[in-house]
Amino acid sequence: MSAQIPNFIIIDDSRLDCFIAEKIIQNSGTYSSVKSYMEATEAYEAIKNGLIGDDSIITIIILDIQMPVMNGFQFVEVFEQLPKEIQSKFAIFLFSSSINENDKNRLENYPSIIRFYSKPISKDTVAQMIEQV
Repeated sequence: MSAQIPNFIIIDDSRLDCFIAEKIIQNSGTYSSVKSYMEATEAYEAIKNGLIGDDSIITIIILDIQMPVMNGFQFVEVFEQLPKEIQSKFAIFLFSSSINENDKNRLENYPSIIRFYSKPISKDTVAQMIEQV
């Protein structure tokens, strides 16, 4: 388990899923901060411009796969083009309510994706993510 409790970013186009994830993370008591983005492009810009990401604490990204404008895989593709010193501040976990085999097979193409989880997020899932970073 991490020496410090992480920050969390939720990237999901569903306001309800963002709300539920925030509440579950907050109720777990193992977080430094929680921020939600309903558009992956906004989250990416904030990461790229240094508005998110702490040098001393890892930030866990809870990333929905199916989103308009920029989906989860598109987000990871641009994220992995960022400098390694930025990437190293983050741990990405993909979430989806349904995943097809093609998506599962694509996961191994992206080194920054730590693991895939099915929605909904749970307190146990939060604990597992923290243990993996």
